[in-house]
Amino acid sequence: MKLLRFGPNGQEKPGLLDADGKIRDLTGVVADIDGGTITPESLERLRAIDPASLPLVEGEPRLGACVARPGKFICIGLNYADHAAETGAAIPDEPILFMKATSALSGPNDPIVKPRDSTKLDWEVELAFVVGTECRYVDEAQAEAAIAGYFVCNDVSERAFQLERGGTWDKGKGCDSFGPIGPWLVTADEVGDTSDLHMWLEVNGKRYQDGSTSTMIFRPGFILSYLSRFMSLQPGDIVTTGTPPGVGLGQNPNVWLHKGDRIALGIAGLGEQHQVVIEA
Repeated sequence: MKLLRFGPNGQEKPGLLDADGKIRDLTGVVADIDGGTITPESLERLRAIDPASLPLVEGEPRLGACVARPGKFICIGLNYADHAAETGAAIPDEPILFMKATSALSGPNDPIVKPRDSTKLDWEVELAFVVGTECRYVDEAQAEAAIAGYFVCNDVSERAFQLERGGTWDKGKGCDSFGPIGPWLVTADEVGDTSDLHMWLEVNGKRYQDGSTSTMIFRPGFILSYLSRFMSLQPGDIVTTGTPPGVGLGQNPNVWLHKGDRIALGIAGLGEQHQVVIEA
């Protein structure tokens, strides 16, 4: 099942993508796609609905962030062995955690806003997931079962803010528009095995990232179990799990995003995002 949010910014409605790739309106069924909608019980109710019975959405509306109002937006750094190698970093013994501001969330095709004073704007295609069941000190199997679904995330990063402004990483990770998610949330049962999903990202038609989740160091279930040792996780919380090699920081010489640049990215089975860079 593929769940999404469509409509103008701030006025998004809940929707479902049917087998023909058409958007069906869920407004009469749920208020939004959020922590209350992606619990196991709620997802079972949605699965029981015949998509053909839902109103068809005409045209190609804007897509919003596929999860509304998460309590947390948690990120895992250096979680791909080949990405750690390209940055010259050692493979971490435990997951590296940082946070994005929830205000960084944006739709999958919304513009990337280059912040004022930005000099090193970068990209990162990532596999993200949303929590569907409250988690505290859960083991890996319990954590795996608590993942409601997966989606594409572009972990947009400003490297000068992140690495050269006195710490922490959060400075370069949480700017407005730095967290496009979607186009849709694909429920965990439909995604199945996440151990070898193809991931890619292009800038102005040139492919920079062309990797796979197979080089991920810490798997989603382990990550969620690990996080639950340090904080409780609630339905609707988002976790994005790191990027394969090919980021701008890893190029020689470095490559940074500028006004007018066009970004396309995707993950097998989870859809694509398309963004253009504008200035704040």
